[in-house]
Amino acid sequence: MVRTLTTLCGELRAMGHEVDVIGPDRFRTIPCPTYPDIRLALFPRRRLAALIEAAAPDALHIATEGPLGLAARAWARRRGAGFTTAFHTRFPEYVAARTALPTAPLYAWLRSFHGAGQGVMVASRSLSEELATRGFRHLRAWSRGVDLELFRPDEREAWNLPRPVFLYVGRVAVEKNIRAFLDLDLPGSKVVVGGGPQLPALRREYPSVTFTGPRSGPALASAYAGADVFVFPSRTDTFGLVLLESLACGTPVAAYDVTGPRDVLAGAEGHVGAVDADLRRAALAALTGERAACRAHAQRFTWRACAETFLSHLVPLGADPPLVRATRGPGLP
Repeated sequence: MVRTLTTLCGELRAMGHEVDVIGPDRFRTIPCPTYPDIRLALFPRRRLAALIEAAAPDALHIATEGPLGLAARAWARRRGAGFTTAFHTRFPEYVAARTALPTAPLYAWLRSFHGAGQGVMVASRSLSEELATRGFRHLRAWSRGVDLELFRPDEREAWNLPRPVFLYVGRVAVEKNIRAFLDLDLPGSKVVVGGGPQLPALRREYPSVTFTGPRSGPALASAYAGADVFVFPSRTDTFGLVLLESLACGTPVAAYDVTGPRDVLAGAEGHVGAVDADLRRAALAALTGERAACRAHAQRFTWRACAETFLSHLVPLGADPPLVRATRGPGLP
């Protein structure tokens, strides 16, 4: 989510819009229980209201359902202001993976949270269909993009490992279901790129797997490009930017047939990977993927298109007294 929002803001500014991001860095915070890398703002309501009113925005978008999102939602409802939200993360499944709590009450709370706005942006058609069956309303499709200049097939990591190389990139955490990948009976080698709370334990349990730790920039792109197949074992992601990054580097992907992977691969011209209820079968099928077709499919997803779609879904703030700037960037209503 952070990468999506950071890149989106850059595109919006390049298009001439003013963007003010009110994040936890402006507040006193505490670490999120079981997820200390995420910081939660402490008692943000009064300060957040002052920041929103000082920014005098044309539109308000609430990106998360945490303390800041709750405070922004409360401010908008008090003012009768319009706003949009986004469903980025399957928090009910993440909580269930850590605590075994049922997901139904959490989805009921999320339905209430998002239902107060004028639109809920979701990353894929299948997620939209699923949320609709759970009673969510005003769903608006908002896909993602990929940095086609950074993620390219040109520079390929050699790896110096037995081929084929099956790669996972992402956070090393329980909700990513990485053990499902590491337990597969596959030829060649397995590589995991990324950091997270599960990394020390998995390194001990799977000594034959290559764990590189986190990578970014060209080093990350070369990791993708040097693999034979990118394996995405998550069943809970709402999209999966890493899928696009791998495809942009010419590497076919293998995943479960779930929301996110099935949407990213849909409509591809040529063999760019496989989704299957059997992850091993998908991984082996992806070995015959066409690297040129992977790159061509990724080129359909641009951050400019993502930003333009986001703009089209925003709603005027419409508060009284009005909090609308006299100067607007192009594309806002």
